[in-house]
Amino acid sequence: MTGMIKRETMGAQLSSLLRAAILSGEFEPGEAVTETALSLRFGVSRGPMREAMRHLMDEGLLVTVPYTGTRVLRLTSGDIDDIYSMRICLEVFAFEQIWDRRDDSFRDALRARHATLLAAIDAGDDIRSIDAELDLHGLAYETCGNGILLSSWSGIRARLQLYWAEHHRAHGITGPKRESHDDYVRLALGDSCARMTEEIRAHMRRGLDKTMAFVASLEAATPGSESAKQ
Repeated sequence: MTGMIKRETMGAQLSSLLRAAILSGEFEPGEAVTETALSLRFGVSRGPMREAMRHLMDEGLLVTVPYTGTRVLRLTSGDIDDIYSMRICLEVFAFEQIWDRRDDSFRDALRARHATLLAAIDAGDDIRSIDAELDLHGLAYETCGNGILLSSWSGIRARLQLYWAEHHRAHGITGPKRESHDDYVRLALGDSCARMTEEIRAHMRRGLDKTMAFVASLEAATPGSESAKQ
């Protein structure tokens, strides 16, 4: 039993390390990865690395391309547009569902998650800021109590992590602007669901066009690139 726990723990740790390497750009979008090479790189046996790779495949950060092997997901501008169209609908729906159920616990959690995001930004930790930003947005889904909605959010979260890594490279930054969620948090704690809905739509679109142009330029430079839809 002890050995099983250690092996599972190692797999989880390797998943975190590999995810961080992908999000930081150490592994480029579309880059081929193999179990053997990664095992040598991280100094571990193939079993735990296989587990870590499988976990990232489930998340969507790694994709298996027929006759080619496993590669880091490469998002296209179309993928990003699809993801954000879906995300806007999901987040608006989540807030509509929880609006009359926002209690002190929700408000305290939202402020705490915002503080965690600000701390990550102040520390210049890009990967931690990406996680903290998605945790902040995730609170509405967690509070909603709708299992299908939460599952939908979980299904696109990894792609959003990769999107933000691309977004930060597009803007030449190492994290979101410190004030980028001030209005989001203020309105989420406010008294107008309609104004919060407007903010969600505006918040999602800020900087999106520039990032899509950036990703489109990568597509032009890499013909035949694989989409997240594969």
